[in-house]
Amino acid sequence: MIRPLPPALRYYCRARGVPAAALTGLVVALLVSVQAGRQVSLPQLRHLTDFSVPLAAVVPVAHAVVLASTVHSPMADLEHSAAQPMRRWRAVHMTAVLGYAVLLAVLPMAAGAGADVTVAAVRNVAGYLGLAMLGARLLGSGLAWVPPLAVLGPTLFLGVGWDNTVEPWAWTLHGPWGTGAAVTAAALYAAGLLAVATAGPRRTERTERA
Repeated sequence: MIRPLPPALRYYCRARGVPAAALTGLVVALLVSVQAGRQVSLPQLRHLTDFSVPLAAVVPVAHAVVLASTVHSPMADLEHSAAQPMRRWRAVHMTAVLGYAVLLAVLPMAAGAGADVTVAAVRNVAGYLGLAMLGARLLGSGLAWVPPLAVLGPTLFLGVGWDNTVEPWAWTLHGPWGTGAAVTAAALYAAGLLAVATAGPRRTERTERA
């Protein structure tokens, strides 16, 4: 028998739109699973021949943006003055978000995306989620999507050099077993989690006025 969530946890999730974000992420993952083998061609700005990456390795930025929206809280003032510190809640929350994001990234594997693509997708979703959390801390919870998309654009347009090799800084395009890319993604997630858990997301001006 499935026990209902404790009231405090249920209110916490509802206030942050967790159910809606989780459902949206699942829909995106299912749509990607249908096109699991599809390649995304990168714009030919610097490389000489066609260069493409698996769709399943690019979509993690969407998962990160959607799930990072749950960092926002419309009751931030109450939480800052709460008797029980919210640091632990936020840390557990974003750790659970990572677990769910990894599940979404792995889902296309069941449709035949392959182990290499899945490993790259898991790495990318962790790094992008870290960027989104850093964005929530530095720019405001309503702008958490800015850093992931700011990284995605230059990576797609400039991440491949004239010799058709991936630039060192374009970690999301690196092979699934690249140590440097994995370390970068892990460091970004750890930094984002630390920023959100210890200081909390900064509220945007619009949120403060509301």
